[in-house]
Amino acid sequence: MVPPLEGLWWADDMEAFTRSRDKDRWQWSLLLMTPDWLTAEHVDAVREGSALEWSLIDEGRCLQTLHLGPYDDEGPLLARLHEEEIPARGLAMRGLHHEIYLGDPRRTAPDRLRTILRQPVRADSSLPASPGHPPRRRSTLVA
Repeated sequence: MVPPLEGLWWADDMEAFTRSRDKDRWQWSLLLMTPDWLTAEHVDAVREGSALEWSLIDEGRCLQTLHLGPYDDEGPLLARLHEEEIPARGLAMRGLHHEIYLGDPRRTAPDRLRTILRQPVRADSSLPASPGHPPRRRSTLVA
């Protein structure tokens, strides 16, 4: 079984994702979750001449939601997550925006695509502290 494709996305100003959807300002890395039995030797055997990295992703506490529809229509839901939901819970964004693609765009109609939109968060220091959650850890290939 092949795990879903994932992406970490960032820009100097997150408005490039939520409001302007200015793709020229976006930066990204693609990820694949790897099995626990994978070792550095396995990765080294295929890494030569590529930009492949193998690392542990530790996102900690996150807020996430499911987007249904075309990737280009994520902006309003991301804006709501970033500008309303996160602050309403006394949290602030930290880390990179993370997307998990649950469908294959080659085989799925755009209006049926499912994407998890995830944002790592921390307690907003201007508000009372909220209880912590254990970190979410997994090894991931980054290309």
